Amino acid sequence: MKKFMLFIGGLIALFILMANIGPMVLLALSVWLLYVCFKKFVKTDSTLAKVGMALVGLLVLSITFSNLYAVMGVAAAYVLYLIYKNWNKEEDPVVHVVEDDDPFTNFERQWAELNK
Repeated sequence: MKKFMLFIGGLIALFILMANIGPMVLLALSVWLLYVCFKKFVKTDSTLAKVGMALVGLLVLSITFSNLYAVMGVAAAYVLYLIYKNWNKEEDPVVHVVEDDDPFTNFERQWAELNK
């Protein structure tokens, strides 16, 4: 049952990722252009060039914000990664600890904890 649910979750995440692959590329491109505009803005000394870079940066920032829903595609890629990582993970067996009122058993357990 666990593998089936992981498969269904992976299938849904894959569809979301494939639907948002175009906006994700545009988002990455706009973030890179925003970085280039910022570096040019910091590097230049001319006031006119700074104003121009600020205007270009604002234009690229508006493109970046318009593709912000592409973050769903990034989240879907992360979910696919988690599903891939947990696919063959074994479940831990449930260990039942029986508390005993026997003073010798409690002494042995406490002695073992002290020796750690």
